[in-house]
Amino acid sequence: MRGGKTLLYILSIAGFIAVLYFVLSAGKGLQAAHMAGVQYVSSGAALKHDVASAFRHPLPIFILQLAMILVASQVFGYLFKKIGQPAVMGEIVAGILLGPSLMGALLPGFSAFLFPATSMGNLQMLSQVGLILFMFVIGMELDIEVLKKQAGAAILISHFSIVIPFASGVALAYFLYEKYAPAGVTFYAFALFTGIALSITAFPVLARIIKERGIANTKLGTIALTAAAVGDVTAWCALALIIAIARAGSLSASLYTIMWAVVHVAVMFFVIRPLLQKLAVNASRDKLIKRSRLAIIFLIMLGSAYACEIIGIHALFGAFLAGVIMPHDWNFRKLLIDKIEDVALVLLLPLFFVFTGLRTHIGLINNPALWGVCLIIIAVAVAGKFGGSALAAKLAGERTKDSLSIGALMNTRGLVELVVLNIGYDMHILTPEIFTMMVMMALVTTFMTNPLMNIIERVYK
Repeated sequence: MRGGKTLLYILSIAGFIAVLYFVLSAGKGLQAAHMAGVQYVSSGAALKHDVASAFRHPLPIFILQLAMILVASQVFGYLFKKIGQPAVMGEIVAGILLGPSLMGALLPGFSAFLFPATSMGNLQMLSQVGLILFMFVIGMELDIEVLKKQAGAAILISHFSIVIPFASGVALAYFLYEKYAPAGVTFYAFALFTGIALSITAFPVLARIIKERGIANTKLGTIALTAAAVGDVTAWCALALIIAIARAGSLSASLYTIMWAVVHVAVMFFVIRPLLQKLAVNASRDKLIKRSRLAIIFLIMLGSAYACEIIGIHALFGAFLAGVIMPHDWNFRKLLIDKIEDVALVLLLPLFFVFTGLRTHIGLINNPALWGVCLIIIAVAVAGKFGGSALAAKLAGERTKDSLSIGALMNTRGLVELVVLNIGYDMHILTPEIFTMMVMMALVTTFMTNPLMNIIERVYK
């Protein structure tokens, strides 16, 4: 029986080869008339041309970009963890080093090959997808019920940590506007955006620092996390308002946008959220989320992001809002986060870091005056955020050591700051020079968190 199958297999292959040879030989006779007048290229030249074209094709370039970004982000994330910094800071630095600040300066030819201008559109779109997923996860990590229970001093601290640096940023914008604001940008748009850029606390990075320092379950860690969470919600709502004003052109013209934003928030909380509760009950019972249900959740996230972009605030606010309204059942949220987080944070989010790095050109700060402005921005940012948070904590009755520690923690900006800065850059509110200075401010204020916490612990030991 086995011999019969072998013979049948051999005859089938032989028959296929015979038919193929007959058809190709017969077709060759048709070729002469059909290809008349066409110039032939030698096989060697054609192969060389095909290989060169393949290297320049968008897909191979994008795959190479992904591989390079993934390797660089993982290596720098590992190295930064070794020196006591959050891994995400290493990923941010890797993105900046792959841009014109280092690789573009040392290896301009390779940089132009790896990140050609034609690939920037693809990189930006995918990085925005990563950001939408990231903001969705951040929204899910905020628990409104927990914030209500643990508010107390945290509300005072969070709002002081926004109001004081916001006022400082607006005052700073008064001195920067005439010389450093882009042409055609109104003062209130530039001033309000500068204020909110100096007011941000990076909740995800702060949470990671608190966890790594082993203070997550202490009173200090709880107050700092709650204050950062309340501040995150407040800052994103304020940013949505500022974007609406900036896009509308005036406060009165933005009222229409604000009205629709309020309607959208109401629909998400009072219509969509109750419907999602049914999904959460089934998912928690089954300990899994079916693909059909996951598709519904993604549609809600994308629909909210789309609606916010059309309304005139920003798609990221819509994704954040979709995360906030997810049912409070933590098992349900954890199932969602586990499905999304790895792809969003490991693969797509580093694209955003590199895209930011390609916009960050430290070489633009090329004279003492610009470096002076950069140092002033950093000093105002630290004084407003660190000083405002520490002062509020002291007024709330915390001891000096904890007040200073809360100030140091709230001064962390990191990834969320980069998201805000890129929004300002895309809206042409920030020039490349001011954008670069703000990115440096975000890095410095985040780098200083752990060393500053160590100094405070030594002084008050």
